[in-house]
Amino acid sequence: MRAAIRPGRLRPGDLVALVAPAGPVTETQAADAAGILTIWGLRTRAGRHTLGRRFFLSGTDDERRFDLEEAFRDPEVRGVLCLRGGYGTQRIVDDLDYGAVRADPKLVIGFSDITALHLALWHEAGLATVHGPTGSTLLNDPPTTAAARQALMTTVPLTVSAAPAAEDTPVHRPGQAGGTLLGGNLTLLAATAGTPHQPDLTGAILLIEEVNEAAYRVDRMIVQLRRSGMLDGLAGVAVGAFTACPDADRVLAEHLIPLNIPVLSGLPIGHGPTQLAVPLGVPAHLNADTATLTVQPAVH
Repeated sequence: MRAAIRPGRLRPGDLVALVAPAGPVTETQAADAAGILTIWGLRTRAGRHTLGRRFFLSGTDDERRFDLEEAFRDPEVRGVLCLRGGYGTQRIVDDLDYGAVRADPKLVIGFSDITALHLALWHEAGLATVHGPTGSTLLNDPPTTAAARQALMTTVPLTVSAAPAAEDTPVHRPGQAGGTLLGGNLTLLAATAGTPHQPDLTGAILLIEEVNEAAYRVDRMIVQLRRSGMLDGLAGVAVGAFTACPDADRVLAEHLIPLNIPVLSGLPIGHGPTQLAVPLGVPAHLNADTATLTVQPAVH
């Protein structure tokens, strides 16, 4: 597994670009996110197309790509906060200026549809990023905000504890595993299969989470990961929230337990009421026996 490029941690006074590479964002959502970062001592600047709208997107592909690249190319910008998921990021990742990313690595945070950006940045630049709340979900609760601040502004490893599991919880296989943490939203992982940004997960710990999907759709996506080879050689699986996904645990157990690697579910990562941030592209330790996932920082 390749070594990650780690951007510098954010410090008081640093500038964070607010971008919307996927779905449309309201003025209130952008202002609220800026307010939280201001409390942390950071400065913010919204991309010129951040509050745009084009059907289910925040702007045209060119507009959304422009805002991302402007942030990547500006030496003053030290962090990039994606304001919303939704859909649309995979439409622009093929043509981003990854040379600018490699030349001046910035700290990028987001989740859900932003998984497409995480995977692209890892493949093209080896950039460590943060799977964490978007600007529109940063205000959910104190643990969410605290974990995001820790991931962005400190070099302290993050430890996430899973919710206590019932004795008959099927998505669990005991054991411990170490490896690079990669993944994110299951839909976007499945959509990456067969593309240039399909990740090589050999020796990795796979993180998956999802929202509002029927059991057969979850099954279809896991089968796609298996058939594409993405599940080959995994070290372990960290299962985040599968919110409003009835019977997803039965489907996940059917496919994941036979892999004969440690599997831990119930992690408050993803589309749940608490959305804890975790770095991607860096070493992690999954302990299914103590129900914890510990991840090294994405920053230096």
